Amino acid sequence: MDSMNNGLAVDHWVVKPWANPGANLRLFCLSYAGGGTQVFRTWATRLPASVEVCLIELPGRGVRLKEPLFTDLPPLVEAIAQNLEKHLDKPFAFFGHSMGGLLSFEITRFFRRHNVQGPAHLFVSGRGAPQTPNDEPPMHALPEPEFISELRRLNGTPREVLEHEELMQLMLPILRADFSICETYRYEPEAPLDCPITAFGGLEDESVSVERLKAWREQTNASFSLHMLPGDHFFLHTAQSVLLQTLSQGLNRVLAGVAGPAYK
Repeated sequence: MDSMNNGLAVDHWVVKPWANPGANLRLFCLSYAGGGTQVFRTWATRLPASVEVCLIELPGRGVRLKEPLFTDLPPLVEAIAQNLEKHLDKPFAFFGHSMGGLLSFEITRFFRRHNVQGPAHLFVSGRGAPQTPNDEPPMHALPEPEFISELRRLNGTPREVLEHEELMQLMLPILRADFSICETYRYEPEAPLDCPITAFGGLEDESVSVERLKAWREQTNASFSLHMLPGDHFFLHTAQSVLLQTLSQGLNRVLAGVAGPAYK
């Protein structure tokens, strides 16, 4: 992996709101389409103290607002993987919601193809297993009125943003690019992963069925668990307390595992 370096500053990709150099485990968090690191800003104070929460900042948002957006998944996966290189000196896990869950899965497979130590655990949230078909019609290329109408239906963009023309003009290119990443994704079969997978879903999420969430079991040779939480696709916000409580329990089990000889 020494050759994996695209010249971008690592700190542009990895944000640590609460640096924790003594941590035993890093948790890399990846957001949903249109989201940024602000989604996870408070998590470090609500997860186990021996976990360092590291937030992945994608181009086009935050301090990277002027950088070109990715519209295709494979080059984005490679760029993230390259820029995580300096952060892989201790055990780590991924948490990804929706688009972030898909990215976490494909980054893990990228690491395996390059003989890089993968995550100790994969936490995927609000995302069906990648081999299952998504019946939602594509929306990234819709005309602006129809695109905004779909955003309202999905209920993930705050109403005050949808009704603020200047903010929407900033957000629309990001949202279109992220939806393009998800909607043009094509699953390529590979062997199941060796790390355990935990999936989270929303009981009222009409876009991700329980069956699609259960199908994550096929993607691991290790253990699998599924937790259904109250709320729609954005239960990440509305059921955050129970999500973080369940995630903390999972992370404590990961911490107990990474103390073993395989990570010494």
